[in-house]
Amino acid sequence: MPDPGHPGTATTLADAAYPGPVKLAPGEWLARQSAHVRRVDEAAAGYLSRRSRGAKHPVDDFLWIYFRFRPGQLRRWHPGAGVTLTQAADSEHAGRRHYQVAGGDVRLDVPGFLAERGSGVRYVRDLLAATASRPPRFGCFGLHEWAMVYRSPEVRHPWPLRLGAAGTDAVVESRPLRCTHYDAFRFFTPQASGRNELTPTLELRPTLEQPGCLHAGMDLYKWAYTLTPAIASELVMDCFEHARRAREVDMRASPYDLRDLGYEPIPIETAAGRAEYVAAQQDLAGEAAALRSRLLRACDDLLAGHPQPALAAAPN
Repeated sequence: MPDPGHPGTATTLADAAYPGPVKLAPGEWLARQSAHVRRVDEAAAGYLSRRSRGAKHPVDDFLWIYFRFRPGQLRRWHPGAGVTLTQAADSEHAGRRHYQVAGGDVRLDVPGFLAERGSGVRYVRDLLAATASRPPRFGCFGLHEWAMVYRSPEVRHPWPLRLGAAGTDAVVESRPLRCTHYDAFRFFTPQASGRNELTPTLELRPTLEQPGCLHAGMDLYKWAYTLTPAIASELVMDCFEHARRAREVDMRASPYDLRDLGYEPIPIETAAGRAEYVAAQQDLAGEAAALRSRLLRACDDLLAGHPQPALAAAPN
């Protein structure tokens, strides 16, 4: 069961139901804003330093490079829907898109936000609900990273393969590939794609996404920031930190040797390594379930009183 004190299960005003009568005095919202900025600055410091030097890190840089949300964007604090910032007419929020000013107070213009981005909210909401409705599957053993280099002269990261190219290919051939996640599957080599039990596509994402998948948990960060500024920044950052933990497990179980970076491998080519991976996967799935529930609630709160038909198109 997730630890109630863990950041992935923290309870904040992000969990308040829309349109709850939540009003924050200047001291409250300024303190939350400052705390969020410090949290992001700490998380981004290593990446920004490496970027200035032209250096790369396969674990810590992934969220900044793969996902379309830069440190400066994440750094902007948003209280989320249903929260009014009092005495904020001169704040940066007053001039931001999707905010409205009434007297000296500022809050999100929810009807205006939904008029423009309601289809994205509905898509995310339906995907989260569908994923949460399925039992988790823990039989992939992180082989997606192995499948991305299977029988290929190229690797995705400039680090050596622990078992070499031939050893890596042998591991892929020794076990069934059971990837359910489109954004992992689409990077499989052509030879590996044909070995997978399923053929995940973007259109099939709502049908195949399942809560045991590390990448489905990492994507909670993407869905949270996609709905900015309607989602409280504390929840977005909780999802970021979960994705960072999942990425570490992902790469420790990968075919790459990252010991010079301080990461001991999870040797999924062995029975003990597979058991270690499943245990880590189950812990992360518990964290992700709590975050998914919070995001789903935020989407339902946003859509309350503004019913729309379910849409099949993914948000841009």
